[in-house]
Amino acid sequence: MAARHRDETRLRTLLTQECARIMAEEGVKDFMLAKRKATARLGLSNRALRPSNIEIEQALLAYQRLFKSVEQAFHLRTLRQAALEAMRFLARFRPRLVGPVLTGAAGNQMDINLHLFADTAEDVVLFLLKHSIPFNTIERRLRFGNGAYACFPAFSFGAGEMNIEVIVFARDAEREAPRSPVDGRPMRRANLAEVQALLAEEELSQPTPC
Repeated sequence: MAARHRDETRLRTLLTQECARIMAEEGVKDFMLAKRKATARLGLSNRALRPSNIEIEQALLAYQRLFKSVEQAFHLRTLRQAALEAMRFLARFRPRLVGPVLTGAAGNQMDINLHLFADTAEDVVLFLLKHSIPFNTIERRLRFGNGAYACFPAFSFGAGEMNIEVIVFARDAEREAPRSPVDGRPMRRANLAEVQALLAEEELSQPTPC
């Protein structure tokens, strides 16, 4: 029994590390897709071995620190600078940065995710049209603290080599953040001043890539 437990622990660790590698190297953004790819590559069929999203994110951060320290620091700073510019542009909608660009787990081909607050989604549409910004219309399903799910309008558009996705909430929805798909806790949100402070702190501590 003890030997079996050790084997399962080892396999779970290998699966977690492979999920993290897939997300870091292949630009996979979805945890479930990373789990499916990793399970297939390792030839595992036991669903009980699949790691949680938070285990994968922790392994992803460790992978980036170990194999991509300088590169990841530069990549993350570039994404956050682009996020800051987008937030300044969208300032009238009180933008908040969320997701991997904020937490530091952003891998290759990662979107910049923003939450906007407006009277209607049409306000955001008109703003983008006014500035001649082509965009795609999508919808995001989010979970809240009471366990209920709700669908929200979202728009994605390019900014140079970056892709930005904004989800539009009602103006009075700043107080209750949706649950994080990583750990199930209220999603961390950062306003413009907080992103500025984060970048200023990075400037003092991060090296320049060769």
